[in-house]
Amino acid sequence: QVQLVESGGGLVQAGYSLRLSCAASGRFSSYAMGWFRQAPGKEREFVATISWGGGTTYYADVVKGRFTISRDNAKNTVYLQMNSLKPEDTAVYYCARAAVGRATMTFDEYESWGQGTQVTVSS
Repeated sequence: QVQLVESGGGLVQAGYSLRLSCAASGRFSSYAMGWFRQAPGKEREFVATISWGGGTTYYADVVKGRFTISRDNAKNTVYLQMNSLKPEDTAVYYCARAAVGRATMTFDEYESWGQGTQVTVSS
């Protein structure tokens, strides 16, 4: 069992940056981590994932080149650096721990979820 707590969300203007953090209590370093987001009226969608050791990352096409996922296993924390934010990035952002160590974009391979943090980007 793992508990995940996201932080760092907020309201920013388009073009600005935010850094989300997700602190984990419980087993963390052996598992891939991911960030997902859900906008009002839409399904939850994949944003980024990182393998257990940090050597492999994948991104959704819509954030590639703007967002960077990273992790610090010594601190049991995963981060999402979001640059050049756009109004369409507005959503609740969730971190999740996968059931596997390899980076994965597959929703069903994630077994633990945080409560989410709101990111709002104004135009």
